[in-house]
Amino acid sequence: MSEKSASEVGPVSFGARLANSQAFAALFRDGMALVEETATYLDGPGRQESKKLARNAALAYATESMRLTTRLMQLASWLLLHRAVKEGEMSLAQANKEKSKVKLAVGEPSDPEAIKLLPEMLQALIIRSRNLQTEVRRLDNTIHATRDPSTITASNPVERQLGLLKAAFEQDTV
Repeated sequence: MSEKSASEVGPVSFGARLANSQAFAALFRDGMALVEETATYLDGPGRQESKKLARNAALAYATESMRLTTRLMQLASWLLLHRAVKEGEMSLAQANKEKSKVKLAVGEPSDPEAIKLLPEMLQALIIRSRNLQTEVRRLDNTIHATRDPSTITASNPVERQLGLLKAAFEQDTV
């Protein structure tokens, strides 16, 4: 049995390791639980609460619940795609191609005054979904950080890690 040296094996894929990490597992669990909790709320108590709202608040409720649902479906798609990577059903490269169909952009901002008109539970779900979106976008930037082999030199092995850290903390202003 021969062991390969680090130079024969090549660089470790930080993105692939992160997709298989406990951090991803916790994010997946929390994200899917939020999807389920939101669906239960919107189909039950939320539906009842929306019927009691004034016209302006009812319009805000319809708009924001649609945005919330869309955001969560995009996040669930991303989470399921990366769970497939974790379980070996597809490669990280395949997931990178498929994730182009998933929209993780922040989108247009909500009207803070309209949000105040919404039931507290819906407001809380919106905040939690935005926090999840931020975490997923950060993880996505880290996992799928582009690597330019010409910038990674043997004399400076830390350069790639610095690029990954930059991607992890990068915030789009879309």
